[in-house]
Amino acid sequence: MQRRHFFTGAATAVAAASVGRVALAALPEAVQQTSADTAAPWTPPGVTGAGRPYNPVVTLNGWTLPWRMNNGVKEFHLVAEPVVREVAPGFHVNLWGYNGQSPGPTIEVVEGDRVRIYVTNRLPEHTTIHWHGQRLPNGMDGVGGLNQPQIPVGKTFVYEFVARRPGTFMYHPHADEMVQMAMGMMGFWVTHPKGKHPLIEDVQRDYCFLLNAFDVTPGSRTPQVNTMLEHNIWCWNSRAFPGISPLVARLGERVRVRVGNLTMTNHPIHLHGVEFEVTGTDGGPTPRGSRWPEVTTDVAVGQMRQIEFVADEPGDWAMHCHKSHHTMGAMGHGVPTMIGVDHRGLVKPLQKAAPDYMVMGERGMADMGEMQMELPANTFPMMTGTGPYGPIEMGGMFTVFKVRADQKPGDYSDPGPYAQPPGTQARLVDTTGAPAAPRAAPNPNPADASARKPAGGHAHH
Repeated sequence: MQRRHFFTGAATAVAAASVGRVALAALPEAVQQTSADTAAPWTPPGVTGAGRPYNPVVTLNGWTLPWRMNNGVKEFHLVAEPVVREVAPGFHVNLWGYNGQSPGPTIEVVEGDRVRIYVTNRLPEHTTIHWHGQRLPNGMDGVGGLNQPQIPVGKTFVYEFVARRPGTFMYHPHADEMVQMAMGMMGFWVTHPKGKHPLIEDVQRDYCFLLNAFDVTPGSRTPQVNTMLEHNIWCWNSRAFPGISPLVARLGERVRVRVGNLTMTNHPIHLHGVEFEVTGTDGGPTPRGSRWPEVTTDVAVGQMRQIEFVADEPGDWAMHCHKSHHTMGAMGHGVPTMIGVDHRGLVKPLQKAAPDYMVMGERGMADMGEMQMELPANTFPMMTGTGPYGPIEMGGMFTVFKVRADQKPGDYSDPGPYAQPPGTQARLVDTTGAPAAPRAAPNPNPADASARKPAGGHAHH
């Protein structure tokens, strides 16, 4: 489907529903972003309207929405609209999002800021925005029909409240939620503390991303919105590996990673190479007594998890969801397991009836990492992505955390593959001529293999 056809039916006129004409004439610019690259941190002039300067977040394969100051209020402009997202190189999906992307841009403020967010609806149906986890007036909570009328097509509503507590939050619709969230409507929100906080550490790197999933039939471009669990495209910020950017850090830096889950299932996020602590949730920073070292944290549906650690081990470390199917591409759910099936004598007769038939899966699925199969147009392969030693055999919710001693502070560029020091890499061992492992003698009386009670009954069992 071409972009111009996908926009057909989506109204583009901007009119005021709850905003006066004078205010509408002075709407802040609706900044657009279509690049799938990870944008550099956005540091506005003066940085804050309340409180101290902060270290800006970096949204993985996303960006931070600029704001303007208007009489002491930080003003933002979100546009809900159809978008085309490059989920992986060459794989494009028709989604709904904000300001040209799905997810929408990260909103970044400081505790105590008064914020004003204009929301213009360019979707083909009404919408709202719920500010997930925020303390705010009831009429700003964004549940259509309960707290406010839905935002009609072509209209602009305004939300205004004070960012009352620091933390990691999300925004998403509360109108036709099943469809709109399945189409990718969501975004991140970060509120920095206005002063030194006893439970919030200073960090040198602060990353954030949302977990999301889609069901895109091979050869198509638009998700199946009625799918409940059998999704086949698993993403971080609507990107699938190898399209997910790496996280990078300088050796010794303290790193924070904020993760939000708006899929239909939980995701155990696992980081190799270091231990971390969960230092915050969407409820706020966690008490120090409740923290413990971990390498995996489970992020349930609708939850946020904020982890922190010191990047003290150089290398390229995998970071991924530990549900193995979530690190794959467009899998089929009705494919039988063929491990151990003997295809000898069957391939040629089958190829006479189906010339494109190939043997697959009788030794496992690792061959898929190297196989160059012809796929329907705009179809994401099941396993893709390569490293310096060959296929990584991963897709979906997977990326790499890269720690380098020579990575400059504030530099988020990819340093390339890690060169392991000599003697520190797993290697092939020559076992030629090694003696065979001893085997236990066979039981001379196989029939006499029944269990017996120990002598003395059960007392010493």
